[in-house]
Amino acid sequence: MERLAGRIILLWGWRRALAAFLAGAFAVLAQAPYDFFAAGFISFPVLVWLLDGAAVSGPAGLFRRLAPAFAIGWWFGFGYFLGGLWWIGNALLVEAEAFAWALPLAVVGIPVLMALFYGFAAALARLFWGNNIGRIAALAFGFGVAEWLRMILFTGFPWAAIGYAAMPVPLLMQSVSVVGLIGMNALAVFVFSMPALLAGGGGARLGFALAALIVAAHIVFGYVRLSAPMGPPERTLAVRIVQPSIAMTEKWDAAVADRIFGSIVDLSGAPPADGDTKPQFILWPETSVPFLFTDRPDALAALGEMLSDGQILIAGAVRSEGAGGQEGTRYYNSVVAIDDSGEIVDAVDKVHLVPFGEYLPFADWLGRLGLEKLVTGPMDFTSGSKRHSIALPGGIRALPFICYEIIFPDLVAVDLASTDIIVNVTNDAWFGDTPGPYQHFRQAQVRAVETGLPLVRAANTGISGVIDQRGRVVDALAVDARGVMDATIPFRSRDAMAGLSSRFVGIGILFGFAALALGVKLRQKLRSN
Repeated sequence: MERLAGRIILLWGWRRALAAFLAGAFAVLAQAPYDFFAAGFISFPVLVWLLDGAAVSGPAGLFRRLAPAFAIGWWFGFGYFLGGLWWIGNALLVEAEAFAWALPLAVVGIPVLMALFYGFAAALARLFWGNNIGRIAALAFGFGVAEWLRMILFTGFPWAAIGYAAMPVPLLMQSVSVVGLIGMNALAVFVFSMPALLAGGGGARLGFALAALIVAAHIVFGYVRLSAPMGPPERTLAVRIVQPSIAMTEKWDAAVADRIFGSIVDLSGAPPADGDTKPQFILWPETSVPFLFTDRPDALAALGEMLSDGQILIAGAVRSEGAGGQEGTRYYNSVVAIDDSGEIVDAVDKVHLVPFGEYLPFADWLGRLGLEKLVTGPMDFTSGSKRHSIALPGGIRALPFICYEIIFPDLVAVDLASTDIIVNVTNDAWFGDTPGPYQHFRQAQVRAVETGLPLVRAANTGISGVIDQRGRVVDALAVDARGVMDATIPFRSRDAMAGLSSRFVGIGILFGFAALALGVKLRQKLRSN
């Protein structure tokens, strides 16, 4: 191991960049759908050794001292995000004749930008870099801060955060209810990096003892939480999830809108299987209604005829507001609640829109340069002002999240006191049968664990499913499957800790790693004087 570490430390030039790139790309295997978490135990020790060799000889300013570490972190991040986000380019191939030109921008450009966060992580870690376990703590702190910033800066995009690699199954998801994704990111990097200590230099015994303690607590807490009796349900709700599997080439084609709508209505109104309870609540995916309800009042009448007494439908639909005037009509990516009379009784608009997908940032300036949205759609959307829960039968309150809103822990953690269930609607058909839909579903699972609430998810082409309050998949429809899924969801009291203090615990973990790294570095300096 010492020989391998020495060879990696002494790498230079393009070989050094290639090693960092390959290490980052290999780490992607720890994410869904591969779930080969052992990849982290290879990639991060390589990153540690590369950073060991990032020292600058002689006197140098702060920028020059940190530049080599930043470069290593950037190449690691470029490999990680290129290997983990290549599937985004699939959305541009839906209408390749119009958007194929932008394929390099999506497939390469996004990883180039995302890698800046990991470059920052490595540079921040190098500030605290010492020897032994100190440098492992420094790397955990650097990546923990960088992943936190990735949640919030430039509208945020915390997709495939490192912490998800430590949560491939519900047993290993439960700790996130205590430490949050912020803490899980830092803890995962700390544990994954520990084999770097096998290359010598001391501190291996303490490091592996701490790592073993973290892993043991992670597993035992998960086992205890999943084994704890949940008690009888206070209420239940029968739900039907509809997965229509509409091809993106047809989704906005007005010529087939009636056929699409009719097929979804037929799926929704089909009788339940023998022994299943008649659904009280029906859920359609994001933008599943292929027209504006304001243009088609007959569609609402058809839904009123389809819905039985007491049933309610939540459907993803485009909603419009206003006409004429200076700003003209505004369009919202929304979910609408429709009762058994065919009346829209509530609506919630998407608050966190996808830049370059649902709207064009700096539209006036970029429009003059000839740029436009990178995926097709009926119109640009306006973001909603505020989210609120929707009333379901039996007094149940559902909090809806549209598409990738579900990947933001802080966004999902709002207004949970008046919420009984999380609803996620999405249209992952843009990305086909690639890792994207699997990663999206995994992040929804983790949100259920964090909040301690059950979650129902309807996706146009999958993965649709029901997830209980501890992240277990009750049932699901596979990618590209067409059909419905009926389930009865029990409602119990939320876990006292879930969703309340995990963010503060996670920040405390970051400060703990920073303190450990700084303490080791100061001790090293005192010994050298």
